[in-house]
Amino acid sequence: MKIYTFKATQKLPISLEEAWSFLSDPKNLKLITPDYMGFITLSGDDRPMFPGQIIQYIVTPVLGIPTKWVTEITHVIDKKYFVDEQRFGPYSLWHHKHYIKEIPGGVEMEDIIDYKIPMGILGQLVHPILVKPKLNEIFEYRRTKLIALFGEYKEV
Repeated sequence: MKIYTFKATQKLPISLEEAWSFLSDPKNLKLITPDYMGFITLSGDDRPMFPGQIIQYIVTPVLGIPTKWVTEITHVIDKKYFVDEQRFGPYSLWHHKHYIKEIPGGVEMEDIIDYKIPMGILGQLVHPILVKPKLNEIFEYRRTKLIALFGEYKEV
């Protein structure tokens, strides 16, 4: 059983409060997801994140095939971090930690995702040619979109 880890870090020139308000609102996930993924929230985005919250989505990540994805927000520490875990969806395991901390001139956000691909050896074979590049692409889109929304961070 191979478990992969994906990490992304980004700095933004905004306050901790502004960053947390944006990141902890599930409605904003659509805003920072590439349009081609056909992201639609079915339920659970009617309030800011809280432990136990179930959010249901439809995404179309590959070949135009719609996929239902259900996540649970399992941990939330206000203005520090939250964790979402897949309960139903395309991965055998999906555990996504979202950290945020104040830095001089803004905030630093860190995403750490531990995930497992289904289908054993076949899944491991498609990981480097399909899954890993797709995660890189999604998080690069997020990086660009967040800069467009909040501006580019400049070292202080």
